[in-house]
Amino acid sequence: MNIDFILFLVLALAAIATALGMLLSRNAVYSALFLVLNFAVVAVFYLLLGAPFIAMAQVTVYAGAIMVLFLFVIMLLGADELAPGKALPWQRPLAATLAVVLVIEAAYLLLARGAPSGLVTPPTEYTNSTESLREMALALFGQYLLPFEITSILLLVAMVGAIVLAKQEKGGRR
Repeated sequence: MNIDFILFLVLALAAIATALGMLLSRNAVYSALFLVLNFAVVAVFYLLLGAPFIAMAQVTVYAGAIMVLFLFVIMLLGADELAPGKALPWQRPLAATLAVVLVIEAAYLLLARGAPSGLVTPPTEYTNSTESLREMALALFGQYLLPFEITSILLLVAMVGAIVLAKQEKGGRR
């Protein structure tokens, strides 16, 4: 076994553990912090694949900005503890079914398709060059500027709407 495969297995276990911690945590703040750890593990996966720009974008955008926003809204709304027994009756069977499908797909990919040695090709020299990043920036802030800005405005409106609704509910109860 080479060191990359062992590192992958350790990171895979860490990713699964942080995802389970996020799902099973009764405290919303702890759940969000487990999600931050999961984002960090995914960023290390990107580094192993030879994509340092995507890894840094993962840490900066997801683990940094979006998770700070999530934690801000959770703390502002006072939704730290999740109420027990609020699950809809169809949620548990659907979750169990999807988990079984995921395990079957993973088993198929690992066993039926063989070793993953030829699935990932190493990046070329051009992939991590300055010219490649410049082209991506020009496309993102040129051709895709409008969808980029619409998405940011949509996220801002959703956050403000959640805060307004929560403040109305708290004000109505007093």
